[in-house]
Parts: sequence; C-alpha cells; structure tokens
Amino acid sequence: MLIKEKTISVVSLFSGCGGMDLGFGGGFQFLGKNYPKTPFEIIWANDLNSAACRTYRKNIGDHIIEGDIWKIMDEIPLEADVVIGGFPCQDISINGKGAGVDGKRSGLYRAMVEVVSRIRPKIFVAENVKGLLMKHNEKSLKQILTDFRALGYDVTYQLYNSADYGVPQTRERVFIVGTRSDIPKFTSPEPTSKKHVTSQEAIGDLELLESDESFNHIWSFANKSSDQGNRKLKAERPGYTIRAECHGNIQFHYALPRRISMREAARFQSFPDNFIFDSKLRETERQVGNAVPPVLAWHMANAVMKTLISSE
Repeated sequence: MLIKEKTISVVSLFSGCGGMDLGFGGGFQFLGKNYPKTPFEIIWANDLNSAACRTYRKNIGDHIIEGDIWKIMDEIPLEADVVIGGFPCQDISINGKGAGVDGKRSGLYRAMVEVVSRIRPKIFVAENVKGLLMKHNEKSLKQILTDFRALGYDVTYQLYNSADYGVPQTRERVFIVGTRSDIPKFTSPEPTSKKHVTSQEAIGDLELLESDESFNHIWSFANKSSDQGNRKLKAERPGYTIRAECHGNIQFHYALPRRISMREAARFQSFPDNFIFDSKLRETERQVGNAVPPVLAWHMANAVMKTLISSE
C-alpha cells in the first residue's frame, strides 16, 4: 500500500495552539485557496501552556497533553513515523538574552532529541527562529546538529521565508529535518509564490468589521512604545513578523488608527478564519506569535510525504 493511501503517524512536541499540526494534517482553506488533507495523523501532542492547549483542543483534537515534557516523557508513544516540533527559541532569538541552547527554554531541544532517540521516527522536523543561524549562535546550532546526528540521522537545515509559500508575512524561520538511515535524504519544498500576498489582500475585507470577540477580532489599545511594536503595515507589502512577546505593542494597521486585531494577526500567520483562539487578548497574542504558519507547515508536510513515498 502506498504512503498516500495510508495514515502516517505523527508525534508533536511544543505544539502550542497547533499551527504546525494544522498544516501537517491539512484540510483547511486560507484566503480562498484549499490546502487538501494529508495522510498525516497527529497521535500525540504536548504543550505546557494551558490557554494554548485549550485552543488546540477546540480546533484540532483532544490528543494534546498539558504538562512539562520531561515529566510526561514516559507517556509518549514509542512508535510514530514522524516527530515534529518548534522547540522554544527565547534564548536564541534576536530579542532574547543570548544564552543559546544553554538557556533554560531553548535547551528544551534536548527533549526533542530524547523523544527522537526513543521513537526512532523515519523523519523529524524541528522549527526555530532565524537567529539560530547568526554568528553568536554558531555554537548552539553546531550542538543541536551534533546531538541529532549522533542518533544516526542525516540532518539538514534551511532558512525559509514564509512569504515565498503563500503566507502574507515576511517571517523567516529555520527548519531542521532529519531522516533515518533507511530513508532517502529530505528535499526542501520549492517556493510557490513569486508574487507575495500583500497586507491589504490578507486583511482588507476586515477593515469595516466592528470589534468581535467571538471572531478574535479584538485589538490592543496600548500607547506607542519607544521600544517595540511601532511598525505600521504597508498595504502593498506582506505583513511583518508577528511576534509572541509584544506586550500589547503589536503592529499598526496600514489604514486605520489602531493596532491590528488578533484575527488580522492570525490571517498574517495563515490561520483559517474558522480557527478560533480560546483565550483573551494577551494569551491570543502569544499563541498567534509563537505558531508555525499552517500554510508553510502544509508545504513542509508535503515535502516530507514525498520523501516517504520515494523510500518505497
């Protein structure tokens, strides 16, 4: 039986609200385009944040387990075809403290190494910030690659601009992909969008919509800050990177006298409109900003599927 015709099991780590998981599973629409369902099935997921887990259950499924990954390690299934996860990046990001993988949060990549060593999946996919490729994080990147390669995986990494894949946001993220020795090497998905989706194309239809909490169309009234969050969108360009730690200072609308709403931020992250965040403003900001854009994840999933098909 071909891969296309059977279920591919996935264990998801650091799942957040489920952006990467939604993308891997497919079966959603975004800006009028259909992203078909894939053979991937998330059989187990985990996150520490209660609000993120609520949102995940509301939109994706009850299979997410809330808790510290190290404390529930023994609950993880011992068999899965694929392991995915965006391990925390606070110590690696440009706005972080520069601790690298020695930091408490970003050091959690070791939990993913442990899970991969236990499950021995055919492929694993790890996502992180662009800062991982910067000179001051060279040691951290080398350590991450060394630890995964020590498990016997062929490990590659690449920087992706989300806007090149139909996401209306210039979000750059690193994907580290490892293939088991009996699986062909991973081939990265080619960019699909020569012309980037603009801010106005992404959220223009929401301009006249009144505030609506049930639709997450709510926004921060934070005053202008001297530190961050003061960028004003340009209608003719994709949105800027949606951040998680913006403390209410999320970017301003290109035409209206306000900051963008959470629904607009979700659009920039490529979440479909029927994906509802089960939280108040601040927690929703964190969930949206931490997420992997589902559309980008969908393209990664299809590249993973092609690799698995070629192994047959």
